[in-house]
Amino acid sequence: MSNMFHLPIPVVEKLARPVIMYIVLVGFLRIFGKRELAQLNPFDLVVLLCLSNTVQNAIIGDDNSVTGGIIGAVGLLGINWLLSKAIFRSPRLTSALEGDRTILIKDGRVDEKALQAEALTHRDLTSVLNRNGFNSPSDVSECALEPNGTFFVQGKSPSPIESRETGLQESVDQLTRQVAELRKLLEAR
Repeated sequence: MSNMFHLPIPVVEKLARPVIMYIVLVGFLRIFGKRELAQLNPFDLVVLLCLSNTVQNAIIGDDNSVTGGIIGAVGLLGINWLLSKAIFRSPRLTSALEGDRTILIKDGRVDEKALQAEALTHRDLTSVLNRNGFNSPSDVSECALEPNGTFFVQGKSPSPIESRETGLQESVDQLTRQVAELRKLLEAR
Protein backbone atom coordinates (compact mmCIF):
# COMPACT_ATOMS: atom_id res chain seq x y z
CA MET A 1 0.00 0.00 0.00
CA SER A 2 2.87 2.41 0.72
CA ASN A 3 4.27 1.89 -2.82
CA MET A 4 1.00 3.06 -4.28
CA PHE A 5 1.77 6.72 -3.52
CA HIS A 6 5.59 6.64 -3.33
CA LEU A 7 7.35 8.52 -6.16
CA PRO A 8 10.59 6.80 -7.25
CA ILE A 9 11.51 9.74 -9.51
CA PRO A 10 11.52 13.51 -8.82
CA VAL A 11 8.30 15.49 -9.38
CA VAL A 12 10.03 17.80 -11.91
CA GLU A 13 11.04 14.79 -14.03
CA LYS A 14 7.53 13.38 -13.64
CA LEU A 15 6.09 16.63 -15.05
CA ALA A 16 8.75 17.04 -17.75
CA ARG A 17 8.31 13.57 -19.27
CA PRO A 18 4.66 13.93 -20.43
CA VAL A 19 5.25 17.53 -21.54
CA ILE A 20 8.23 16.53 -23.70
CA MET A 21 6.38 13.56 -25.21
CA TYR A 22 3.31 15.72 -25.86
CA ILE A 23 5.39 18.26 -27.77
CA VAL A 24 7.18 15.52 -29.72
CA LEU A 25 3.92 13.77 -30.66
CA VAL A 26 2.27 17.05 -31.76
CA GLY A 27 5.33 17.72 -33.90
CA PHE A 28 5.25 14.24 -35.44
CA LEU A 29 1.54 14.49 -36.23
CA ARG A 30 2.21 17.85 -37.88
CA ILE A 31 5.05 16.37 -39.94
CA PHE A 32 3.18 13.23 -40.97
CA GLY A 33 0.16 15.20 -42.13
CA LYS A 34 -3.51 15.82 -41.69
CA ARG A 35 -4.44 12.45 -43.14
CA GLU A 36 -3.65 10.85 -39.79
CA LEU A 37 -6.44 12.97 -38.33
CA ALA A 38 -8.77 12.86 -41.33
CA GLN A 39 -9.88 9.27 -41.21
CA LEU A 40 -8.70 6.27 -39.33
CA ASN A 41 -8.43 3.19 -41.45
CA PRO A 42 -7.46 -0.04 -39.66
CA PHE A 43 -3.75 0.57 -40.31
CA ASP A 44 -3.87 4.08 -38.82
CA LEU A 45 -5.73 2.77 -35.77
CA VAL A 46 -3.07 0.10 -35.21
CA VAL A 47 -0.33 2.74 -35.50
CA LEU A 48 -2.04 5.00 -32.95
CA LEU A 49 -2.57 2.13 -30.51
CA CYS A 50 1.05 1.02 -30.86
CA LEU A 51 2.23 4.61 -30.58
CA SER A 52 0.44 5.06 -27.26
CA ASN A 53 2.02 1.88 -25.93
CA THR A 54 5.44 2.84 -27.30
CA VAL A 55 5.55 6.23 -25.57
CA GLN A 56 4.02 4.99 -22.31
CA ASN A 57 7.35 4.22 -20.65
CA ALA A 58 8.83 7.51 -21.83
CA ILE A 59 5.95 9.30 -20.14
CA ILE A 60 5.80 7.38 -16.86
CA GLY A 61 9.43 6.31 -16.48
CA ASP A 62 10.02 3.77 -13.71
CA ASP A 63 6.97 4.95 -11.83
CA ASN A 64 3.71 3.06 -11.50
CA SER A 65 2.41 4.94 -8.46
CA VAL A 66 -0.98 6.63 -8.27
CA THR A 67 0.75 9.89 -7.32
CA GLY A 68 2.98 9.61 -10.40
CA GLY A 69 -0.06 8.98 -12.59
CA ILE A 70 -1.81 12.05 -11.20
CA ILE A 71 1.29 14.21 -11.71
CA GLY A 72 1.70 12.88 -15.27
CA ALA A 73 -1.96 13.57 -16.04
CA VAL A 74 -1.62 17.11 -14.67
CA GLY A 75 1.45 17.60 -16.89
CA LEU A 76 -0.39 16.40 -20.01
CA LEU A 77 -3.55 18.37 -19.30
CA GLY A 78 -1.52 21.45 -18.37
CA ILE A 79 0.54 21.52 -21.56
CA ASN A 80 -2.59 20.87 -23.62
CA TRP A 81 -4.41 23.75 -21.89
CA LEU A 82 -1.46 26.12 -22.37
CA LEU A 83 -1.08 25.19 -26.01
CA SER A 84 -4.84 25.61 -26.62
CA LYS A 85 -4.73 29.10 -25.09
CA ALA A 86 -1.64 30.04 -27.13
CA ILE A 87 -3.21 28.78 -30.36
CA PHE A 88 -6.41 30.70 -29.62
CA ARG A 89 -4.50 33.95 -29.16
CA SER A 90 -2.04 33.61 -32.03
CA PRO A 91 -3.12 32.92 -35.61
CA ARG A 92 0.54 32.60 -36.62
CA LEU A 93 1.12 29.89 -34.03
CA THR A 94 -2.09 28.16 -35.14
CA SER A 95 -0.88 28.09 -38.72
CA ALA A 96 2.60 26.93 -37.70
CA LEU A 97 1.36 24.10 -35.47
CA GLU A 98 -1.77 23.00 -37.31
CA GLY A 99 -0.87 23.88 -40.89
CA ASP A 100 -3.15 25.28 -43.55
CA ARG A 101 -6.11 23.83 -45.36
CA THR A 102 -5.42 21.87 -48.52
CA ILE A 103 -7.71 22.39 -51.50
CA LEU A 104 -8.39 18.97 -53.05
CA ILE A 105 -11.09 19.96 -55.57
CA LYS A 106 -11.66 23.38 -57.10
CA ASP A 107 -14.50 23.98 -59.57
CA GLY A 108 -14.96 20.26 -60.19
CA ARG A 109 -11.27 19.57 -60.86
CA VAL A 110 -9.25 17.30 -58.60
CA ASP A 111 -5.81 18.59 -57.63
CA GLU A 112 -3.71 15.46 -58.04
CA LYS A 113 -0.66 17.02 -56.37
CA ALA A 114 -2.71 17.94 -53.29
CA LEU A 115 -4.13 14.41 -53.08
CA GLN A 116 -0.64 12.98 -53.33
CA ALA A 117 0.75 15.42 -50.74
CA GLU A 118 -1.95 14.35 -48.27
CA ALA A 119 -1.58 10.64 -49.16
CA LEU A 120 -5.24 10.40 -50.14
CA THR A 121 -6.47 8.09 -52.89
CA HIS A 122 -9.30 8.76 -55.31
CA ARG A 123 -11.26 6.14 -53.38
CA ASP A 124 -10.77 8.15 -50.16
CA LEU A 125 -11.91 11.32 -51.92
CA THR A 126 -14.94 9.59 -53.46
CA SER A 127 -15.89 8.30 -50.00
CA VAL A 128 -15.72 11.84 -48.58
CA LEU A 129 -17.84 13.18 -51.44
CA ASN A 130 -20.42 10.40 -51.05
CA ARG A 131 -20.72 11.04 -47.30
CA ASN A 132 -21.51 14.66 -48.17
CA GLY A 133 -24.15 13.77 -50.76
CA PHE A 134 -22.12 14.17 -53.96
CA ASN A 135 -21.45 11.54 -56.61
CA SER A 136 -18.43 12.96 -58.40
CA PRO A 137 -15.88 15.77 -58.25
CA SER A 138 -17.68 17.51 -61.12
CA ASP A 139 -20.59 18.19 -58.70
CA VAL A 140 -18.27 19.97 -56.26
CA SER A 141 -17.27 23.62 -56.23
CA GLU A 142 -14.66 23.12 -53.51
CA CYS A 143 -13.40 20.31 -51.32
CA ALA A 144 -10.70 21.03 -48.76
CA LEU A 145 -8.93 19.06 -46.06
CA GLU A 146 -8.89 21.31 -43.00
CA PRO A 147 -5.93 21.41 -40.59
CA ASN A 148 -7.93 19.53 -37.96
CA GLY A 149 -8.50 16.62 -40.35
CA THR A 150 -12.11 17.37 -41.30
CA PHE A 151 -13.28 17.84 -44.86
CA PHE A 152 -15.14 20.89 -46.14
CA VAL A 153 -17.23 20.12 -49.22
CA GLN A 154 -19.26 22.74 -51.11
CA GLY A 155 -21.33 21.74 -54.11
CA LYS A 156 -21.80 23.65 -57.32
CA SER A 157 -25.52 23.36 -56.76
CA PRO A 158 -27.17 22.42 -53.50
CA SER A 159 -26.56 18.84 -52.41
CA PRO A 160 -29.54 16.49 -52.18
CA ILE A 161 -29.45 16.90 -48.40
CA GLU A 162 -29.50 20.71 -48.67
CA SER A 163 -32.31 20.55 -51.27
CA ARG A 164 -34.39 18.33 -48.99
CA GLU A 165 -33.77 20.65 -46.01
CA THR A 166 -34.77 23.68 -48.10
CA GLY A 167 -37.94 21.91 -49.23
CA LEU A 168 -38.82 20.97 -45.66
CA GLN A 169 -38.23 24.53 -44.46
CA GLU A 170 -40.45 25.91 -47.23
CA SER A 171 -43.20 23.44 -46.27
CA VAL A 172 -42.94 24.42 -42.60
CA ASP A 173 -43.09 28.12 -43.53
CA GLN A 174 -46.17 27.52 -45.69
CA LEU A 175 -47.92 25.58 -42.90
CA THR A 176 -47.05 28.34 -40.42
CA ARG A 177 -48.67 30.94 -42.69
CA GLN A 178 -51.78 28.77 -43.15
CA VAL A 179 -52.13 28.24 -39.40
CA ALA A 180 -51.79 32.02 -38.82
CA GLU A 181 -54.50 32.67 -41.44
CA LEU A 182 -56.80 30.09 -39.82
CA ARG A 183 -56.28 31.72 -36.41
CA LYS A 184 -57.25 35.10 -37.85
CA LEU A 185 -60.41 33.60 -39.37
CA LEU A 186 -61.35 31.93 -36.06
CA GLU A 187 -60.72 35.14 -34.10
CA ALA A 188 -62.86 37.12 -36.55
CA ARG A 189 -65.88 34.87 -35.84
